Amino acid sequence: MLVSVVFEQPHRTVFGAAFKYFSYYHSFIKMRVVILSALLLLLNLGWVKAYDRETNTTRTGSKLPNIIIIMADDMGFDDLSIRGGREFLTPNIDALAFHGRLLDRLYAPAMCTPSRGALLSGKYPIHTGTQHFVISNQEPWSLKLNTTLMPEIFRAAGYSTNLVGKWHLGYARPEFTPTHRGFDYHYGYWGAYIDYYQRRSQMPDKTYIMGYDFRRNMEVECADRGVYMTDLLTNEAERVIQETAAKQQPLFLMINHLAVHTGNDNDPLQVPEEELQKFTHIKDPNHRKYAAMVSKLDKSVGRVIGALARAEQLENSIVIFYSDNGAPSVGMFANTGSNWPLKGQKNSPWEGGLRVAGAIWSPLLKARSSVFTQPIYVGDFLPTLAHAAGIELPDSLQLDGIDLWPQLSGPKEAPHVPREILHSLDDVWNVSSLLLGHWKYVNGTTLAGQYDQQLVQRELDDLDPRANRYVVEVRNSLASRALARFDQQRLTQHRMKNIMIDAKVDCGDMQRGCNALLEECLYDMSVDPCERNNLAYSEQHAEILATMRQRIKQLRAGAVPIQNLPGVAYANPTLHECTWDLFEIKKPGSVPLECDMHGIPCSAQI
Repeated sequence: MLVSVVFEQPHRTVFGAAFKYFSYYHSFIKMRVVILSALLLLLNLGWVKAYDRETNTTRTGSKLPNIIIIMADDMGFDDLSIRGGREFLTPNIDALAFHGRLLDRLYAPAMCTPSRGALLSGKYPIHTGTQHFVISNQEPWSLKLNTTLMPEIFRAAGYSTNLVGKWHLGYARPEFTPTHRGFDYHYGYWGAYIDYYQRRSQMPDKTYIMGYDFRRNMEVECADRGVYMTDLLTNEAERVIQETAAKQQPLFLMINHLAVHTGNDNDPLQVPEEELQKFTHIKDPNHRKYAAMVSKLDKSVGRVIGALARAEQLENSIVIFYSDNGAPSVGMFANTGSNWPLKGQKNSPWEGGLRVAGAIWSPLLKARSSVFTQPIYVGDFLPTLAHAAGIELPDSLQLDGIDLWPQLSGPKEAPHVPREILHSLDDVWNVSSLLLGHWKYVNGTTLAGQYDQQLVQRELDDLDPRANRYVVEVRNSLASRALARFDQQRLTQHRMKNIMIDAKVDCGDMQRGCNALLEECLYDMSVDPCERNNLAYSEQHAEILATMRQRIKQLRAGAVPIQNLPGVAYANPTLHECTWDLFEIKKPGSVPLECDMHGIPCSAQI
């Protein structure tokens, strides 16, 4: 049975990006490489439909599957120990991948606002006006209001839609906020980041204004202040899981963690002391804190899986974990996370900012305990999860994301769907980055190119004391103990080793570098995943380069204007009882207050 959800707004088709990719390629009939890619695409789309007709893996019985998306903030590509790093372990997140599927080539826009917008809308940032930078707390803009979002679609299909944690898609007006954009319930913060204990955010601009930012729906929430944020959000997620199960209503839950984003400049890396003491083997004090922050995040994932198990909801759930973008290893908001062996970092057009850590688990997946190597974009999650839930999406949505549920839920050998992913098209900073089939094009870069290289190496000396019993740590994790009963085969050490081998990134040798400030860059990602060999000057690849340029030109022609607006003085929390508030509609106070980490609005609860 399909659930029809109708929206009247004009959008693009679910498979629009894929068919557009084919029709564009067809116009270059003389290009042999291009024709081959187009034919493969058409064949694979046919396979998707045929395979979908032959299988029925959308739900268990007549029940809609619960959908739980756990999002880390600014976590590095190499910060999951399933990738092979051993400075610190992530046994619960690794268990999600070992028992489910590691999303080996999951891509997201390289910054918070465009990444979250792409997830919820199923569209490229150029189609929601979020293609340039992020929303700072004092700026009165949002994701375009005529964009239908994932929670609206799932709520219309009967789901209880819940957001626990970060929003960062605008809050200057009520209509910008989560509970006006499809979420039945929100517990968390509206802006970019907050202190892990006091929930205050200080914007890094000339004024360095400080304000409180934490809500339960539309109301300021002060209860449990002083509880570490990762634990606080996990406590609430456990409550939501239990209460929704008791109502026998399908659950759509996003847990958008603050971890492992930095807090305020005065104390950026925060973690409970007892967790920090577990990582004394790490010499660098900041990286030691980061390891402890990741550890708390990993335990949160285990607790969420445990809560689903206690509520007897795992057998009908889809759980996704991923990071919104790559880690900022150095520079602004640096958390010391690692994107090794990829180059670049958050807010860059390179793989280190775009290719993110991710895993999916569900008993609906046939090829559990395997690596999913198909390139997948965060914008694909909307049509993919809609398919899994039996929700028929109208063509009028005009999504850029494509439905990959047949590949995710099907056999390990399911053929790849050649596809397009527009990583970045920012005409303010003059940066474009595009994946088309296995070709990647980059023109321009961010921050004067200072982070356009591999920024960290994998540490081989500061090894976690648990590293030599890694397999045992994973199998004894809370997540693994809950998920093991759904295994098709026992998770043996041999199988874990094979998955880790499949997850290894082989960079190849450096041949010809590229200075994206001065030249175009073209890479064959099938053999050069670390972007070490620029083919833009190769005569053999001239037609491919011309194709990439033309596709960027086409995408640019269809882009909507950026929604960015400059910050306004009347947003200052000193004029709103020291709170980041609905400053476009609430009258500012006449006398500025002195705002710090305490006091108004929670002074009565100190």
